[in-house]
Amino acid sequence: MNHLPVGRICCFRLRCLVFLCLCTLANFGLCAPGPFLSAHAHNDYEHARPLFDSLDHGFCSVEADIHLVNGQLLVAHDRSQVKTNSTLQSLYLDPLRARIRKNGGRVYPDGPECTLLIDFKSDWRSMYPVLRKVLEQYSDILSEFRDGAKQTNAIMVIITGNRAKEMFADESVRYAAYDGALADLDSSEPPMLIPWISSNWTQTFHWVGSGSFPESEKNKLKEIMRKAHDKGRRVRFWGTPDAPAFWRELLANDVDLINADDLAGLEKFLSRE
Repeated sequence: MNHLPVGRICCFRLRCLVFLCLCTLANFGLCAPGPFLSAHAHNDYEHARPLFDSLDHGFCSVEADIHLVNGQLLVAHDRSQVKTNSTLQSLYLDPLRARIRKNGGRVYPDGPECTLLIDFKSDWRSMYPVLRKVLEQYSDILSEFRDGAKQTNAIMVIITGNRAKEMFADESVRYAAYDGALADLDSSEPPMLIPWISSNWTQTFHWVGSGSFPESEKNKLKEIMRKAHDKGRRVRFWGTPDAPAFWRELLANDVDLINADDLAGLEKFLSRE
């Protein structure tokens, strides 16, 4: 009769114990993925469970498009798709506040500041005053900008879409920042006003993940990243493919945020990388 060595039996038992512990932690939500600072959920609201699906995959940034309808900020890509119960508060701000309070002041326990990117789908002149009043009601969870200094909190709100720097004029306290464009790479505005730069990938580059990344385009990307980082800004490209080969080049060239619709795919990629 063959007998396994005692050492091998102990090792097997230890592995089984570790596996059972990990399963238990996962069941209690204590072994969650991430958080991934570079993961941005593009059009997050289009997933089955807005916000929650992205957080379950460890994303630190989510994007919500909003329309102003009868005084309410409603989340949808197109005006024709809005629903009266899909407000910015109900889909994002309220569940974020509940989660942050549960986790001791952060979206992820002991985690980093996360980002809520709000895309204005109509003119900022009508939208921003309404958003400003809403954000004031959530000041307990939002990073604020006061007298040239930033007070970091659980969530930083950044406004993109139909926005303008003028919307912050004469504000001594802000609860949101401005999403810049490539034209802002050389701007002298501080990163507290323009912490991000977003751009459509295909307006600057031709490569979309097939074959090798051309050196000329790689050098162009490196120069964009150098300028942005010299000014303390992060960079996000949209209109990009959900493809590991593409994501790998972004990371290799120091792009700060990966814009993705494939939540599970990006989580798997970042966990490996």
